[in-house]
Amino acid sequence: MSLAAAAGLFAALVVAANLLCLAVACLRLRERAPNSALLRQQPAITIVRPLRGIEAFSRETLTSGLMLDYPRYETIFCVADGDDPIVPLVEELIGRFGPERVRLIVGDVAVSANPKLNNCVKGWNAAQTEWVILADSNVLMPKDYIQRLLASWRSDTGLVCSTPAGSRPQGFWAELECAFLNTFQARWQYAGEALGFGFAQGKSMLWNKPFLDANGGIGALAAEIAEDAAATKLVRGAGKHVHLVGQPFEQPLGERSFHDVVQRQFRWARLRRVTFLPFFAPEILSGPLLPALLAVGAATAYGVSGWAALCAVMLPWYAGEMLLARSTGWYLSWRMPFAFLVRDVVFPGIWAYAFVAGDVTWRGNDMKIRTDGEDRLNGGAPALSHVNVRSDGRP
Repeated sequence: MSLAAAAGLFAALVVAANLLCLAVACLRLRERAPNSALLRQQPAITIVRPLRGIEAFSRETLTSGLMLDYPRYETIFCVADGDDPIVPLVEELIGRFGPERVRLIVGDVAVSANPKLNNCVKGWNAAQTEWVILADSNVLMPKDYIQRLLASWRSDTGLVCSTPAGSRPQGFWAELECAFLNTFQARWQYAGEALGFGFAQGKSMLWNKPFLDANGGIGALAAEIAEDAAATKLVRGAGKHVHLVGQPFEQPLGERSFHDVVQRQFRWARLRRVTFLPFFAPEILSGPLLPALLAVGAATAYGVSGWAALCAVMLPWYAGEMLLARSTGWYLSWRMPFAFLVRDVVFPGIWAYAFVAGDVTWRGNDMKIRTDGEDRLNGGAPALSHVNVRSDGRP
């Protein structure tokens, strides 16, 4: 087989694999969630939400979590600094919904270089229920938020989580973030879970508290710089599986800059490169740029129009993504193909940069993510891995 023929065949296989992945994700996202025994029991739930600063939709996202159609749940908001500008909003919500339903805990415990995890420790220890949800501040919770998490819990489950579904973008760069979050990343998450390779995502995580406490407690999530990567390894090490909700929960985006989007994607890429290198390395094949270039090269060698080869790769690729977005109700507009194109041009650079650079910004915190595990926050002390955290919140 000639080099040109091999390149053309490889390009065709990558496109076929991508279309298969889109189809698997679409089928998985359209499945009815099983009526699990846990859902029927309606156990008491604690929702722990770490906060830092005021975001564009803070009032809406935080309030959404206090208006759920669920009989028994409490929300614990956690802030590291009592002077954080989000505190007055939380105090207002406590006054509105009552201290028996909403609590605020101030202060964190430095178990790692991950500021979000440090901020969650006291909330986790304060939770008195058997089931705890760790949820990011920018998750918009639907009325059936808890039911949808419980519905995905099975006998072999160690963790149920949700990827973010980008919504309400304002401007093209926010649409670019939708292109990354939804039909690019979420589809791989759901396709992987359907094939038995579920990965945790830290936006919403439903834990059985006795299970995690028996496996090192919340401090065990400091084993990796990303708590969701540590969660994935912990669950798999215990012989359990990570499962996803039937439909991911929204993250309203508002305005974004190109810098914001690229920095977030670089941070996530660097985390995946450090924590799951064998899975991260093939990610370069998850975009159409490489197969498109190979197809154009092969077509030119055989005297076929390069534009025809380019269209043969890009049109079915983007049509599949748009069909997935439409079938799942994810954000879709006439500008999305252009957002897909920008995404696929910049992603190879993000992927390559993740191999050589470790400096990232995380919610205003400057961090260095290193391959030797000695991650650092704001130039301070390295992460404290495998710290045991007592019930009073002290290591």
